[in-house]
Amino acid sequence: MDHTARSAQAIATHCEQRLSACGIRPTAQRLRIAALLLAEPQHLSAEQILASLRSAGARVSKATVYNTLNLFAERGLIRLLSVDGSRAWFDSNVDAHYHFHDITSGALIDVPIPEVEFSRLPAPPPGTEVAGIDLVIRLRKKG
Repeated sequence: MDHTARSAQAIATHCEQRLSACGIRPTAQRLRIAALLLAEPQHLSAEQILASLRSAGARVSKATVYNTLNLFAERGLIRLLSVDGSRAWFDSNVDAHYHFHDITSGALIDVPIPEVEFSRLPAPPPGTEVAGIDLVIRLRKKG
């Protein structure tokens, strides 16, 4: 078995284990989507994932991609982000973090939590507590 085949097998095994750990049945199409999205920390739209799968020769429907991504997000494998209201992004980094959003290119860039400091938050309504903070810092070119 050559290096490329071993790497592909290792990725498939890793994805199958991650899916199973989240209680997701690892079907062939789910494994393809997981391998693409979980290859590295990244932010992809469903359209980007669909285009990549199809360019690699996979026969997959748009509905399957959306349903799979929503299942992955529901089970905590990935994070669903709504940044600008125009499309959903799927984040393979589920650790707590914030984002820069380049409004020109649409790119999202992770911002580690220690890089942000809040000096004060409003008190939550009675009977509730803060469960987390989502922060998107929008960027544009100077000038």
